[in-house]
Amino acid sequence: MMPPMHPLRGLAALILVVVAMSACSSPSPTHTPRPSPTPTPEVTPDASGNIPTPTEAPTETVIAVGDIATCNAEGDSATAALIEDLDGTLVILGDNVYESGSDQTYADCYDPVYGQFKDRTRPVPGNHDVQGDRGDAYYRYFGDAAGTPGEGWYSYDLGAWHVIALNSNCDQVECGENSPQWEWLVDDLAAHGNRCTMAYWHHARFSSGPHGDIHAVEDFWEALDDADADLVLAGHDHIYERFAPQTADGAADPEGLVEITAGTGGAVHHETDRQAPNSEIAITDAYGVLVLTLHPDGWDWSFLETDGSEGDAGSGSCH
Repeated sequence: MMPPMHPLRGLAALILVVVAMSACSSPSPTHTPRPSPTPTPEVTPDASGNIPTPTEAPTETVIAVGDIATCNAEGDSATAALIEDLDGTLVILGDNVYESGSDQTYADCYDPVYGQFKDRTRPVPGNHDVQGDRGDAYYRYFGDAAGTPGEGWYSYDLGAWHVIALNSNCDQVECGENSPQWEWLVDDLAAHGNRCTMAYWHHARFSSGPHGDIHAVEDFWEALDDADADLVLAGHDHIYERFAPQTADGAADPEGLVEITAGTGGAVHHETDRQAPNSEIAITDAYGVLVLTLHPDGWDWSFLETDGSEGDAGSGSCH
């Protein structure tokens, strides 16, 4: 008969067994669940159906010039040489050919110097373009880029900006309130909620040049001002001129539209016979192009002259 085990020895043996079992078993790995991916935020159109402009929307460049091509002068070739070195949309401000629009003047005078930019050109007609054939050659040359033949108004977006092209030959197409063009303009402005808006046409509403102020486009200005548009470009007088913000009747207003005339594409220079109210600078002896850099909340401008100098520069903010 074996003697009974001492109680302390039995406890020691039990502890050894437990330790041995623990050493032989591997601990279970701890599992950390992978976080769920962050969903892409949904972009919701605003009340007008427009997608909000991203804060970091890219800038866009516009090169604007009018009153351009004559077969017996060199100014148009000099401004074309400037444009060759610039990327961006070319906005043509009318009077693209002299003395009158025809298939021949476009083929002989305009196309040899500015035809190379045709695929990035967004034009409007001037009085010389519609002289003689009511603009038929103009619409044939530019095709769909000129809008509906016989009308000539259209719009498009560039980056964060909404851009509107209008036909200011008001003796041929109506421009006043309740006209088809004016109603289209009002509807187009209502349909686009962009913070920044620019319009352009040929006949300057305000000018220190010999053509002076053109009242026929006043209703264009009113509609744009009512919609908080920012910038108007024009030609007609063969000068460069920039105005402080103002209303349609010429009253200085920091919330009004800024007008810049760039009728400096190559046609013979005009002299100014007065300084129009709110005119901040007028250049009458230089060919050149207006270069605009369009930002989501404003614009920079520079008037580049064909001698390589910068005649005017600055920046503005959208409303």
